[in-house]
Amino acid sequence: MKTQGSIGRMTMRGVFTAIAVIVTIICVIPYVGVLAAAASGSFETLGQLAQTVLGRYAATTLLLVVLVMTGSAIIGASAAWLVTMTDFPGRRWLEIALALPLAFPAYVLAYGYTHILDHPGIVQSTLRDITGWGPRDYWFPEIRSLGGAALMLTLVLYPYVYLLARAAFSAQGASTFLAARVLGRSPFRAFMSVSLPMARPAIASGVMLVAMETIADFGTVAYFGVQTFAVGIYQSWFTMADRAAAAQLALGLLSFALLLAMLERSSRGEARYANGKRNAPMQRIVLKNGQKWGATLFCLLPVLLGVLLPVLALGTMAAGSEQNLLSPRYLGFIRNSLTLASIAAVLAVVAALVLGTLHRVRASRLTGASLYVARMGYAVPGGVIAVGLLVPFAAFDNGLDAWMRATFDISTGLLFTGSIWLLIFAYLIRFLAAAIGAYEGGIASVGPNMDAAARTLGQDMPGLVRRVHMPLLRTSLLTAGLIVFVDVMKELPATLIMRPFNYDTLAVQAYRLASDERLEGAAAPSLVIAAIGLIPVILLCRRIGTGRA
Repeated sequence: MKTQGSIGRMTMRGVFTAIAVIVTIICVIPYVGVLAAAASGSFETLGQLAQTVLGRYAATTLLLVVLVMTGSAIIGASAAWLVTMTDFPGRRWLEIALALPLAFPAYVLAYGYTHILDHPGIVQSTLRDITGWGPRDYWFPEIRSLGGAALMLTLVLYPYVYLLARAAFSAQGASTFLAARVLGRSPFRAFMSVSLPMARPAIASGVMLVAMETIADFGTVAYFGVQTFAVGIYQSWFTMADRAAAAQLALGLLSFALLLAMLERSSRGEARYANGKRNAPMQRIVLKNGQKWGATLFCLLPVLLGVLLPVLALGTMAAGSEQNLLSPRYLGFIRNSLTLASIAAVLAVVAALVLGTLHRVRASRLTGASLYVARMGYAVPGGVIAVGLLVPFAAFDNGLDAWMRATFDISTGLLFTGSIWLLIFAYLIRFLAAAIGAYEGGIASVGPNMDAAARTLGQDMPGLVRRVHMPLLRTSLLTAGLIVFVDVMKELPATLIMRPFNYDTLAVQAYRLASDERLEGAAAPSLVIAAIGLIPVILLCRRIGTGRA
């Protein structure tokens, strides 16, 4: 006969399993929705797109990804090696500052640099005033271009590579690098032949994250007029009012994103390097006068271009914009942004806890598959998720409303479509991987013996989470919540497509003002988004700053 306690434990285990199943189903819906909508729609519009702009979408997206990956890899890996392995003026604060651009959405930098470098901007206006040249008397690089978009994305995404590469370089033992130096290799050649190959898996993971973020970007490429798949999805949905074509484009982008995700997973899973025991601490390389100032300039330049210059430009613009952040209208934008971000962050942390704990306590193919599906969302652009959710839920709402009208003469309206909950589901799918990653990073330090001891003392699964895991994972869970919170604050394509009527956020307001060429007005909400984004980045920097002195 089962005791009441055992029945209660089975019930709570069932609750955890039910939550995990619900989260997994929510994460799967967009992919099924995109496939169904793409297959059921007419291919006439897609055929027209194939004859006109589809090739341009593919080529531009691929070129943009290659440019941003290359730039991020060079800046991130080189800066990480310099701050980890060498000593130069300003190293201590630059190793922290190099991660700060991660707090800025690329479209925020795009607004700032347009104000600085566009034809009526500060630089070209000053140049014309000094020289007396007319608009056609000189050539100046066009910021609103593919190259400009690649630069903006590189400046905000290289920290992915930098943080992972810095951790990898810090973990390397001194013996292999010193052996290369003893064999006559210069510091640079030792870096290229020893340190860099050993850090390759971490760098490859960072570069793949950069690639996935690049294909997901909409705000920057749309504002600069760069025709990528993300822009094509939005135009098909709103401009052409052809949801089937949008779904077909989304399916193509989804396939590319999942391919990148598989490559990233493969790069992590196949490469193995043995660092050995780090018996002797790595002695920092003392750079000569020219080299040390060159290292300072190299590490300072991304911070200057990715943080200081945009903040200065946006601050100047915001000061003259007459945008009142304390007005009821702006307070509404801030309230909407904070509400969506807070709910999504809490749900993501809870979902990560449930999925991770279930797999830890009762590991099986099903729990492993649930974690894999939950992680896939980070590789999928927000626009694809929006299309994949709206199509099936709109069909459900319309079908239910028609049935209720025919049966009971009652209109149910749109229960899901156009609600904030469907938008929050999109955020959860998109950013749940970040919460799972933070959870797994923290739980790795909790030995299985602690779980066994808790079960021996009669703790069920919720008790294990509440009394053992959560106190030990407080920092990791807080980090997970903050990361999701800030990612939701910055998310633009899903919010643009799925937000309820007259329910705008800071990101939407900034994009709308910038689209109307009201850059000074767009500066104020952009600065608020960046300021909020600095919170988790600074916390993360404090953690990485506790490494080697």
